[in-house]
Amino acid sequence: MTLNLKFRGAILVAVAITGLVALASPARADQCDDIAKQLASGIDKLKVNFKAANIIYLTHPAAKELSLGCRAQGQNYSNELYAKGERKPTPQFYDLVASASAIIFTLPKDDTTTGASRCLKRMGMLRGDKVVMRYKRLNMECTRTKTEAAIAITRPKDE
Repeated sequence: MTLNLKFRGAILVAVAITGLVALASPARADQCDDIAKQLASGIDKLKVNFKAANIIYLTHPAAKELSLGCRAQGQNYSNELYAKGERKPTPQFYDLVASASAIIFTLPKDDTTTGASRCLKRMGMLRGDKVVMRYKRLNMECTRTKTEAAIAITRPKDE
């Protein structure tokens, strides 16, 4: 009988210690929020607006729209950068897209600059207004309308 009580007491103490350790461990921030903070600190004039669902909306003078999409359950990509600018993108727009994608996907800025400029410059009479390409394990989709051009950069989950 006393052995049974001692065993129950030991279990209660173990459960109490486990509970305290679980409560005392610091809460982890969302990975997407961490990336947004890195973007804001690494790129001049970039501001983090708000988060809605799995998308963080950003603002920068060189882009009309700018957002960081984070992976949700069942999606095929890890993160997504979406940027929209003028129909003929400015050098500041190219620099913004290259800097942001270099931070998000941890690639050298030169590589992301080359990929983004190739994608955006391929749109035209021969290839049309939608170009899908792959560069340095990144999927890039560039589209344009009569007034604006946009680029979406993603990396598949398995890479």
